[in-house]
Amino acid sequence: MIDTSYIEDYRRFLSDIRKASENTISSYIRDITKFSAFIETGRDRDFPNVKEDDIKLFISSLEEKRRSPATITRYIASLKSFYGCLLDGGVIGYNPTSNISAAALGKELPNVLTGEEVNRLLEQPNATCKKGCRDRAMLETLYATGLRVSELLALDDTDINLDTGLVSCRSNKERSIPVYTAAALAIEKYLTDARPVMAEPGEHALFVNTAGKRMSRQGFWKLLKGYAKTAQIDTDITPQMLRNSFAAHLIENGVDMHVLQEMLGHADISSTQVYARVVKKQLKDVYNRAHPRA
Repeated sequence: MIDTSYIEDYRRFLSDIRKASENTISSYIRDITKFSAFIETGRDRDFPNVKEDDIKLFISSLEEKRRSPATITRYIASLKSFYGCLLDGGVIGYNPTSNISAAALGKELPNVLTGEEVNRLLEQPNATCKKGCRDRAMLETLYATGLRVSELLALDDTDINLDTGLVSCRSNKERSIPVYTAAALAIEKYLTDARPVMAEPGEHALFVNTAGKRMSRQGFWKLLKGYAKTAQIDTDITPQMLRNSFAAHLIENGVDMHVLQEMLGHADISSTQVYARVVKKQLKDVYNRAHPRA
């Protein structure tokens, strides 16, 4: 019979130690509960005596039920997190998920910019004029936070706290995201020098167009394309590409996957893990180009 205390201990770990969101906790607990039903009814095991083969059989059962690669990847992530918790707590001496690799998502990897391309793009706006000051702040904010373009444009002037260096995103999944110093300075300059003379009286939008109203998606897309052209970036750039680049570059620099998941507002860790695959592919490409025998 399954000892459900392990699941409750894991729930407390996610809440108290990981500080995970309720959506994330619910997703993980749901996956672990379904796995517990599998090992209890089909394998007659409890969590501590699960073997690697049990995990593989569970994954096979999901494939037989024609679960999507993304769903299977999510289950694997949940099991790895759960058994990592049991290992750290001394409940088990060996993690049965150690050799289990995530299922590949059946879609193309997201496109990202290089760090050098991002730097060129961010340098394009002329921050000495009001429009350029606004544009620099928008681009810096997008790359600093990884917000979706809809979330960026939905920001109000009260969603920025320069004292704490946090941006509050209230659309979709509510979260607070830190901004690096250069982005904070660009936002502060915009709020001080440009927005007061650009925004219509009573307008709460953080980023406004030349008419003083909230910037539209089309307006932002147009200015982004323009700056990409002057930066001589050949890639067909999109706002999503800056979000992708934010995620991939943080992974390159060692960010915890769960922290990144919270910043991106992903309910499912498998959505975040796609960016790790991007980084791995880039490393392989660099290796193949650079190694003399590759």
